[in-house]
Amino acid sequence: MLVVMQEGATEPQIQAVIDRLVSLGFTVHRSTGVRHTVLGGVGPVEDVEPADFEVMEGVKECHRIVSPYKLASRHFRPGGTVVKVGDVEIGGVRVVIMAGPCSVENEDQINRTAEAVARAGAAILRGGAFKPRTSPYSFQGLGEKGLRMLREAADRHGLKVVTEVMDHEQIPMFADYADILQVGARNMQNYNLLRRLGGLRKPVLLKRGPAATIEELLLSAEYILTGGNYDVILCERGIRTFESYTRNTMDISAIPVVKKLSHLPIVADPSHGTGRRDKVLPMARAAVAAGADGLLVEVHCDPDHALSDGAQSLWPEQFAELMGQLRIIAPAVGRKV
Repeated sequence: MLVVMQEGATEPQIQAVIDRLVSLGFTVHRSTGVRHTVLGGVGPVEDVEPADFEVMEGVKECHRIVSPYKLASRHFRPGGTVVKVGDVEIGGVRVVIMAGPCSVENEDQINRTAEAVARAGAAILRGGAFKPRTSPYSFQGLGEKGLRMLREAADRHGLKVVTEVMDHEQIPMFADYADILQVGARNMQNYNLLRRLGGLRKPVLLKRGPAATIEELLLSAEYILTGGNYDVILCERGIRTFESYTRNTMDISAIPVVKKLSHLPIVADPSHGTGRRDKVLPMARAAVAAGADGLLVEVHCDPDHALSDGAQSLWPEQFAELMGQLRIIAPAVGRKV
């Protein structure tokens, strides 16, 4: 149930609606916009008539939300959500670029890469300290030591940090180092992890699973939102199809679809989306043109000798070239880089 309060509705009027919803068995989530307060009630919608709330003082309108995801729905926040990470806003006018290596390998590598992406215009440093690899024999990351290196490199170059958390028991450690906690594609439906992140007051970047539908992605986001954490950023990173030329099939169409269905910002990961360095730039350009709020791009100071995902990582010079191209494309769709 979605209750939109009138402009200028008083706090007692808002509280009266909240109390009524709670008495009927709803869990209430409040969203305060520029003009209106919106109350999202999650509960027994079938047994309640919207007219019962529309006659209450201070109520503008009331609707049933028929989609299975209630809080992630565009109806909950029609104006969209802007996730703030310090002075960086994801979901606003500016397209936010997150860039860095797949894995933190050593201090020299992460510092050189951080310097390069900051100089080119990135706002957030990405990098993995714990790596979920298909093979148990592949490089698994440096652990907390890698997190410390990532944080120090980001601070040195004025960047924020996004990195992947793999287990709910790691959350307290990650919260000390990261500005944004990333949920990887393999963990998109790790509901224990999502529930715990819902209780965290720190932004979460949620990647789409390789075989997940858009509805399943939004339902996974719903797990985080129901915990009270509304700072969720979605990420399109390619899905598995019958095509084998690229690592995944980059679903650019998911970006405008999500924009219509949900208020949550969405970024694109063309590196995992294609798995090929020569395809990252065109897919990044396409994603921004399609309305992406940001990009997650793998950049390595020496990708030919990277310990993971070197084939899809850009050289710093290529990343700088991409940033120049995006500064031309973004204004054409009403954005900035």
